[in-house]
Amino acid sequence: MSDLKLSLAMGNYDRTRAIVDGRVKIDGVDPIPMLLSPEEMFFRAFRHQAFDVSELSLSSYSISVARGEPHYIAVPVFLSRAFRHTSVYIRTDRGIDTPEDLKGKRIGIAEYQLSANVWVRGILEEDFGVKPSDVTWVRGGMDTPGRPEKIKVDLPEDVIVEAAPEGATLNQMLMDGEIDGFVGPRWPHCFAEGHPHVGRLFRDSVGAAEDYYRRTKIFPVMHVLGLRRALAEEHPWLPAALMKGFAEAKRIAQDALQDTSATKVTMPFVEDNLNRAQALMGQDPWTYGVPGNAHTLDKFLGYHAAQGLSPRRVKIEELFHPSTLEAYSL
Repeated sequence: MSDLKLSLAMGNYDRTRAIVDGRVKIDGVDPIPMLLSPEEMFFRAFRHQAFDVSELSLSSYSISVARGEPHYIAVPVFLSRAFRHTSVYIRTDRGIDTPEDLKGKRIGIAEYQLSANVWVRGILEEDFGVKPSDVTWVRGGMDTPGRPEKIKVDLPEDVIVEAAPEGATLNQMLMDGEIDGFVGPRWPHCFAEGHPHVGRLFRDSVGAAEDYYRRTKIFPVMHVLGLRRALAEEHPWLPAALMKGFAEAKRIAQDALQDTSATKVTMPFVEDNLNRAQALMGQDPWTYGVPGNAHTLDKFLGYHAAQGLSPRRVKIEELFHPSTLEAYSL
């Protein structure tokens, strides 16, 4: 019997590369890999269910589950994780010295529902008392005018979301001082290009993230792996096979980072940063699976419901295929 041919959309990461180049085989699967940006694959997955297997925004997926209309079932493979203290950019000429100073400001966002933005709003409220309703959110494209929410969202009445002016981009508005800041997973080009009046709110973003982790033991999850529900029903072995394959690909990537003979990443201080992360977070900082990540997922789902993105609080077990909630042992 031939392997099941499946389209597979994901990012081009070290932790997925062994699946793309064939070093790791997913049991029973003949994959057709597509390495895409998050914006493209999420739009195509949620609007058109374009892929058999796809990396998914945790936030958009949670919305679909809460509304009872999910086309995918997730596997607890967390292809994207990030401390989001790096994701808040400000005009440095607006008197914004602390997170509390964001109150009353106009902050740009590409989409309200982005997982990174859920985490930032949750942290701002929980740690600094800045509620989503304290800010005016200006939604638009970062570099191209106009950007719709990939799934329609219904937000609380006290949350103000304005559309950016027609033809405007958030990057240009930030450069011109028409907004006071920006929150999102990508840095705005004007920050990367060294605009004199654009900086990060958390100037020592690594220190802020390390302090956050020490207090919470949370390494925020951004993306999960999704499988068409119809395929999971037809082939109940498939979710666990995906979990196994992606876990092995991550292990290979982590082993390569540990090889100090010649760094595998085009970045200085790789070994030092790896040692720093492991000293703080343990030998496997980037864990897959629900065990060990339940508190992180629970925190996110609490933020998601409190911010009005999901009409009810989703339970962790609703997100994932039952066969991936536990693993065998020898």
